[in-house]
Amino acid sequence: MKAVRKRLAPFARSRRDRGFGLLTLLTVLVVVPLALAVAAALTLGLSAILAADRLPSLDVLTDYRPKVPLRIWTADGVLIGEFGEERRSVARIEDVPQVMKHAILAAEDDRFFEHSGVDLLGIARAALANVAAGGKSQGASTITMQLARNFFLSNERSYTRKIYEILLALKIESQLTKEQILEIYLNQIFLGQRAYGFASAAQIYYGKPLAKITAAEAAMLAGLPKAPSAYNPVVNPKRARIRQQYVLGRMRSLGFLTDEQYQAALKEEPRLQPDRGDFAVKAPYVAEFARMLAYEQFRDETYVGGLNVYTTVLAEDQRAANAAVRQGVLDYDRRYGFRGPEAQVDLPPDPQRRGEKIEEALLEAGEIDDFLPAVVTSVEPKSIRVARSRGQSIEIVGDGLKLVAPWLSEKAPAARRLKPGMVIRVTEGPKGWEVTQVPEVQAAFVSADTGDGAIRAMVGGFDFNRNKFNRVTQAWRQPGSSFKPFIYSASLEKGFMTSTVINDAPVIVDAAVTGGQIWEPKNYDGKFDGPITMRTALAKSKNMVSIRLLQAIGPQYAQDYVTRFGFDAERHPAYLTMALGAGAVTPWQMVGGIAVFANGGYRVEPYLIARVTDASGKVLAQARPGKAGDEALRAIDARNAFLMDGLMRDVVRKGTATAALRLKRTDLAGKTGTTNDSHDAWFAGYSPKVAGVAWVGFDQPRKLGDRETGGGLALPIWINYMAVALKGVPDRPVEPPAGVVQQNGDWYYAETRPGQGVASLGVAEDGLGTGERGEQVREQVF
Repeated sequence: MKAVRKRLAPFARSRRDRGFGLLTLLTVLVVVPLALAVAAALTLGLSAILAADRLPSLDVLTDYRPKVPLRIWTADGVLIGEFGEERRSVARIEDVPQVMKHAILAAEDDRFFEHSGVDLLGIARAALANVAAGGKSQGASTITMQLARNFFLSNERSYTRKIYEILLALKIESQLTKEQILEIYLNQIFLGQRAYGFASAAQIYYGKPLAKITAAEAAMLAGLPKAPSAYNPVVNPKRARIRQQYVLGRMRSLGFLTDEQYQAALKEEPRLQPDRGDFAVKAPYVAEFARMLAYEQFRDETYVGGLNVYTTVLAEDQRAANAAVRQGVLDYDRRYGFRGPEAQVDLPPDPQRRGEKIEEALLEAGEIDDFLPAVVTSVEPKSIRVARSRGQSIEIVGDGLKLVAPWLSEKAPAARRLKPGMVIRVTEGPKGWEVTQVPEVQAAFVSADTGDGAIRAMVGGFDFNRNKFNRVTQAWRQPGSSFKPFIYSASLEKGFMTSTVINDAPVIVDAAVTGGQIWEPKNYDGKFDGPITMRTALAKSKNMVSIRLLQAIGPQYAQDYVTRFGFDAERHPAYLTMALGAGAVTPWQMVGGIAVFANGGYRVEPYLIARVTDASGKVLAQARPGKAGDEALRAIDARNAFLMDGLMRDVVRKGTATAALRLKRTDLAGKTGTTNDSHDAWFAGYSPKVAGVAWVGFDQPRKLGDRETGGGLALPIWINYMAVALKGVPDRPVEPPAGVVQQNGDWYYAETRPGQGVASLGVAEDGLGTGERGEQVREQVF
């Protein structure tokens, strides 16, 4: 027996050991975790009690006011500008498509509508996954917890912060409904590319409203909250695609997508929109001017309060103005040929070093609109090759070389030959690549409704990105001959008639009058036509006639008179040089001034902003412009406006603006303007309903060219715009107002007609006479 026990002793010890081992294992697997759980619960409970009183108020959520940027719109509802650090479009929960909601739930929190802010099952699942992975690989934050973290907590990783996050989530769930929480999350979360909220992200990444998002696109967007930079489809398309496939898989497993829908979504090719900050209609000068006006009134709320500024600009008119200015500037620039390369770089023979040099040169030059930098790598008599990047080589031939053709000639001097290493500009057009250059000349254009002054289009310069200076509103330039109609208008009030004969002969102004030296002005063409009518003189833009008129009515009277049109008296000194437009105006002033002749004599102020609304659509400000027909706004007699309209129609019919006849209309009127030494070129004109002013010149005034005029430079811009703005608008004859009479085919004031008004000026000695009334008027004005 003893021998048996002795043999069994080892086995007995083994069983005791095994029992002890099982007990130990049970303790490790059950008791210890239970004890830890109890301890954690006690700790959490104690922390909750201590922290509850220190939790922040939820006012920021219960009264949710997201930072929504200032948006600028055309009158017909096209977005043309957005200003604010956060690009956000607020979407109501009921307007969010189901596929977007499903994608978010699948990616972030599929039990959102089942838990109370903290998902215990999710925490357990994440814990098991983390243990299996040997570390932290999954989180367990619910949508509510993410919201708590986004609004109230830092990104610090600590147990204390996690406790606060849980407590805040529970508090949020107790005060907001699930729909409210999800709506705030949808609008608040950051999704890369400065996009906040899914509505903004849909527009920025895909160029479409959230309502039109597909399952594949929704899954891509829903994958962004986890790590916006890592899963950004623009920056990291491969990683974004992997994340998208994961979200789509989750949507299928949760029953949000059928197998067929899932497969179709996987096969859908992403169609991302390059985020260049472009808008459907380019109107940066309009948007910036509107922003400035909005800020003057709303200050700190301007960029965060979701203000919508609706301008008076029409999208199609703005497109036409953009194209007209661009064409006008490029036509001028090409006329004067290639100015030379922007820079010269040495191209080493080593391919690696050569590529680096090219990249450095292109980066230094930078892109300017569609004028792309390129480095010349080889030159042949009829072709050149340029590098747009280290790996992109472009051959340019044929018409693409027109600008640099003289630089390819063997007869060209060495300093004016195209060589490898030169940094130039190229543009890709409908016919392929061509050599181009960034113009130095500038241009501006503005148009307005003649009835109330509403701005219909505004282009403040050739390229807003290079120079934000708005030449429509900020550039004070000499108007030249485009100012003559206002002097002629003043003369009609002093007894002159459209048929008054005035001597177009040299004028010499004494130094005592000028206050300096003797002034001997010239006509632009250097010719003198002798006695001509006022009508002919304005059509031909005769300087001598304008000077004689101003001398007759008095510079002081004219200075006061032009203020009726909105011009500043102090910018138009009472000297005879005013007759040639030697003062200073802006295109904004000019369009308002010229509109007076179009609308029957009423001064309507140009204005840009029609109304401002808040994010909910409530109107905060509304324009109440004065309108033609309101006698309180009358600037000049209706008869004066009628006669001046006839004079300026003749400028188009048979004067310096006959190029406008290609529009095949009879209701166009205006005046060309070219300043001394051709520093500024203007055309200010109108149809009965639309006035427009075009200007061309250099920012630092210098000569545009020996043969450059307002009719050759500014008028084509005006014509190209009006061709679009007046399309479908019927020709409108003007009705003569009461108090005018027609005699010998011309119109007159009833009290100032041949035999009563001033018959001639400066030609009495030729026996033309003045008439009794004319002599009386001459005595008054001299």
